[in-house]
Amino acid sequence: MNIQLVRHATLWVEYAGLRLLVDPMFSDAKANPPIVNSANLHRNPLVALPSDRQQWLEPDAVLVTHLHQDHWDKAASSSLLKSVPIFCQPGDERNFMEDGFTSVTAVDQSLTFQCITISRTDGQHGTGLIGQKMGKVSGFVLQSDAEPTVYVAGDTIWCEEVKAALDAYHPDVTVVNAGGARFLIGEPITMDEEDVIHVCRYAPYTKVIAVHMDAINHCLVTRSDLRQGLQQAGLSEQVLIPEDGEWVETANPR
Repeated sequence: MNIQLVRHATLWVEYAGLRLLVDPMFSDAKANPPIVNSANLHRNPLVALPSDRQQWLEPDAVLVTHLHQDHWDKAASSSLLKSVPIFCQPGDERNFMEDGFTSVTAVDQSLTFQCITISRTDGQHGTGLIGQKMGKVSGFVLQSDAEPTVYVAGDTIWCEEVKAALDAYHPDVTVVNAGGARFLIGEPITMDEEDVIHVCRYAPYTKVIAVHMDAINHCLVTRSDLRQGLQQAGLSEQVLIPEDGEWVETANPR
């Protein structure tokens, strides 16, 4: 199993002989306005794709955790084949079908796609009123014979739903959306340094891959910040923090 961080939350996953594209955001650098009510006015994405998007346009399936623009944008919708299988959370199907996609499946609990079991997990995209306004978000767990179990947590903070997913699936690999995304008021809506540390300490058996940094203007925790926090906590060896375009190779299950 190999995982490539494309940029932000966009992943290219080679798993059980299949190619999976997760949360594609293909917009050119600075094509979109800043996230409103943020601490700066930088246009998004902050950085360009690491190479031409063409190489990520023929996946065997696409997994979309939720419909925020930094996880599914117009550039992805217009670039991908309309026949590509898309797996999403319940309630999001109509948006893809209205865009012309013809093979859209909502994952309620779990299903099988060829030789892969795809299970959906819950999360919390923030706390309080802001968390409510951010709406429903999901993660996905991938399982297949002779492959590591992979938990893509999605846009969530450290919460009971993440604990439940770790307890239920005991993943070999956990991909977390870090960056501590936040607005001018309220708490972070994705994991910050402390949240990633919580994941590591709660599940010391899992290899953590931290993404979702240095690409969107309201993600204020940088890769450098996270490395420093992990080093201070003595957890640097458990967490990989790939650069855009970087591949992560993962060993077979224990």
